[in-house]
Amino acid sequence: MRQADHSLIYPQTPVVRSSPMPIWLIFGILILHQIVVACAFPFAKLGLNQINPYVFAFFRFIISSGIYLPVLFRLNRRGKISRTDHAKIFMVGLLLIPLNQVVFLVGQSLTSAGHASLLFAITPIFVYLLAIAFLREKATLLRFAGIAIALAGVYIILLGGKISFGLEYFLGDILVLVAVAAWAAATVMGKPLASKYGAFRVTGMSLVYGSLVYIPFGLFKAITADYSEVSWTGWFSIGYMAVVISVAAYVIWYWVLKYLDASRVAIMQNIQPIVATIVAAILLSEPITANLIAGGIVIIGGVILTEIR
Repeated sequence: MRQADHSLIYPQTPVVRSSPMPIWLIFGILILHQIVVACAFPFAKLGLNQINPYVFAFFRFIISSGIYLPVLFRLNRRGKISRTDHAKIFMVGLLLIPLNQVVFLVGQSLTSAGHASLLFAITPIFVYLLAIAFLREKATLLRFAGIAIALAGVYIILLGGKISFGLEYFLGDILVLVAVAAWAAATVMGKPLASKYGAFRVTGMSLVYGSLVYIPFGLFKAITADYSEVSWTGWFSIGYMAVVISVAAYVIWYWVLKYLDASRVAIMQNIQPIVATIVAAILLSEPITANLIAGGIVIIGGVILTEIR
């Protein structure tokens, strides 16, 4: 049987460039990126306690699109993007905005921050399988074992008596899982595009395209919303998610993907539950438990294992 041709969606050119800087510096930037992204879980929850998730998403993407657009106008003058690649970037936009971020915000409003961070920690599994299928990344037993071990560490942390799974979070968990799958697909699809056109350009265009699809619906929700109970913390939450996450973190993510395998980058997301717990300990005086220490050691071991070649 003739195999399906994926070349129309995923280019068959090399997608990992030689690094312009030391690999340790790239990983340092990636770790800092994960710390910033980990704060998105409690910060988003803070805003979602005051603002409808659809309204939250509307303001988030209006702000971030406003930041991207002026720079994109200048970048697009330097070189054209083919119609085929425009279509691919549009598809990434649909994955990033309606299917990832809007669905995530709705799911996060229906479940706990702990559940959401745990579920996002399985992103490497989705990315690993998609990268093998479409980016021709090599499947290795060590890397698969490293991902599995790192996930086990996440479970040690979040299932140590503080998180309980029940029907009250079921719908939110399912929606977050959909968001995780969409993020993994956007990561794999966007990787070759970022290598070809640049991380900022691809990220910005994807976000703007996805936002244009969502804005008509979000505008109706924003016009009819009640803002009387929204405090400065709610607006800070939107600002953080719009500027720090949708702009800075997204661009850094796709920039790193130009120089590292998608599965190697995705495994670093297992750091997020550790960071989230530490942030909670500092801001909310939650104790650092034995489960955190044990799970952290297991996660670090899994990450190291994925780097053995």
